[in-house]
Amino acid sequence: MVAPHLNFLQPVIINLAPTGIIPTRAQSPHVPLQPDEVVRDVLACAEVGITIVHLHARDPDGRSTYSKSVFSRMIGAIRDRRPDLILCVTCSGRDGLSIEERAEVLEITGDLKPDMASLTLSSLNFVSTASLNAPDTVTTLAERMRDRGIKPELEVFDIGMGNMMAALLRRRLIEPPLYANLLFGNIASAQARFTDIGAVIASLPSADVVYGLAGIGPAQLPVTALAVALAPAVRIGLEDNLWLDAERQKPATNKVLVERVHALASAIGRPVMTATEARFRLGLVKLGG
Repeated sequence: MVAPHLNFLQPVIINLAPTGIIPTRAQSPHVPLQPDEVVRDVLACAEVGITIVHLHARDPDGRSTYSKSVFSRMIGAIRDRRPDLILCVTCSGRDGLSIEERAEVLEITGDLKPDMASLTLSSLNFVSTASLNAPDTVTTLAERMRDRGIKPELEVFDIGMGNMMAALLRRRLIEPPLYANLLFGNIASAQARFTDIGAVIASLPSADVVYGLAGIGPAQLPVTALAVALAPAVRIGLEDNLWLDAERQKPATNKVLVERVHALASAIGRPVMTATEARFRLGLVKLGG
């Protein structure tokens, strides 16, 4: 079990997930789809204050892509303006792609190499799609991230994934300090309840784990508030929720969602962790290092 922390005394990490595989322009006029739109949203949110960016990419038709050239353009455009930000690329299993297709983005090298890459620790169902992550897929992606010096952003939706994290640690496929996003409110996994959240946190290995809480859909605001109060990190953004209110009457923007996190943190006197501070905390090299 993870040792207790007085997290509310420490700066909180804000992890921005500005878009994803599912959101469309028809669902929200504010969701950034094309790479330049994602970059614009990231830079606007960086002016407010964020720590990590969880990047997805789309092709000109709006379909999800794992093309390293597209990701390289986004990474380059962000780093031209904000080289301090920690950039994480997706290796999602929701498109049913091969390991080679999902891992293409890990081949980016040099100044455009991502700091982190997402690693979902098991298969799971969403409302209308599945994320397929067979054990050999998880271990292969973990090996490639390790060999390329890219830290996994571990995605945890239920307690079994905490067990998988411990198994990867035992095999030295991942190394502390770890970073994990714990996601709640998905229809087929842990819910935004104290019992579920406590059980998932308790399932994490005893190694140094910096964990963030995220709420999906209407669970986003209550989980965000809990994360800002007590967790090391919070994940926020239009990938997880397109609305400011549970009644789905007020469309959200990434900037407004980030501003709301800042307002919650300010209300309890908790600062936001800078990307430079987070690089030190997570053992990430400085850009160009």
